[in-house]
Amino acid sequence: MARKTQRSKLDLPEEQKEELLKLSQARSAPLREVQRAKILLKYAEGSDISTIAKNMNTTRSTVYKCIDKALSMGVEAALKDTYHRPREPVITEEAKNWVISLACQKPKDLGYAAEIWSRRSLAQHVRKHALQSGHPSLQKAGKATVHRILSEHPIRPHKIAYYCERRDPEFERKMQDVLMVYKEASLYQSDSATSPPVVDVSVDEKPGVQALANLAEDILPDPHKNSRLLRDHQYKRLGTVSILAALDLHDGHVFTQVHDRHRSKEFICLLQELDSYYPQQCQIRLVLDNHSAHISKETRAYLATRPNRFIYVHTPTHGSWLNLVETLFGKMARTFLKHIRVQSVKELKDRILLGVQEINAAPIVHRWKKFDALAKY
Repeated sequence: MARKTQRSKLDLPEEQKEELLKLSQARSAPLREVQRAKILLKYAEGSDISTIAKNMNTTRSTVYKCIDKALSMGVEAALKDTYHRPREPVITEEAKNWVISLACQKPKDLGYAAEIWSRRSLAQHVRKHALQSGHPSLQKAGKATVHRILSEHPIRPHKIAYYCERRDPEFERKMQDVLMVYKEASLYQSDSATSPPVVDVSVDEKPGVQALANLAEDILPDPHKNSRLLRDHQYKRLGTVSILAALDLHDGHVFTQVHDRHRSKEFICLLQELDSYYPQQCQIRLVLDNHSAHISKETRAYLATRPNRFIYVHTPTHGSWLNLVETLFGKMARTFLKHIRVQSVKELKDRILLGVQEINAAPIVHRWKKFDALAKY
């Protein structure tokens, strides 16, 4: 017959009993917490220590520890492990900081050929120089150890994230000039009977559009065979073209020319098209970048023949995202340029012009709306 324990009885409120019962039946809770919940419930019901240990397939000392903790510190404390560190860590904080300092340097600065660390190469360097640097605990450090040390901060020296450095000292002033154009364009009502004294046009180029030809015919979708269009993964490059586009910021009309090259000659052709389209009494204000074709001697010579006709508003260096025509190029890339295959460069040019005709059939006015946010940039 089991000896009756001298420990106090565990009185559980109904609410706490329900919580323990729910925990004891949980399938996603930690196993040790489920086991301790069952021990406390059985002890509260009056079961003796030996019976509980036998039914739970555990030792009496485990049951004693759980019950004593509940009686002295409460049920919540009995369910959780008390934080403890059985021994001092082998790798000291100084050693970890040394690894972090190495990761924050380039390997080429330490005599290696590589530009950036890999975890393996960093671990090799750590093992090689740990003793002479005063960190013998890292003499056997492997790639996983270095990974854990770096993850604590976290530091990822094997990854590169690119950023764009502002190299234009007048970035903010030029940005404000461009935004002022967009603000004035948004105030103009396109249904007005009179033409505006200044029309605003966003101009840019999309070079390097590839003319790709299939080497085998596409297989169209078939409800009985394949749900998607099937295409041979091999193709033939026929050449590239450049798209010169101008977007009217008042009514959304798009001017497009497709050329084999992008020189001052081609840009002047676009300017001539704009000149012939708009009334002679208005000025054409162009939002454009600092491409050499825009400011070349040939272009300036043409502009001199049309005095007071064109006004340039340049976007800042590395600020092409401020040009609204980029949204038009994005629309082209998502629609008729996506997955395009042609049999000749001429066909590519014709289909690009056809796609622009479709855009002009239902023009969309492109607006810039985040004036307040960019004013703080």
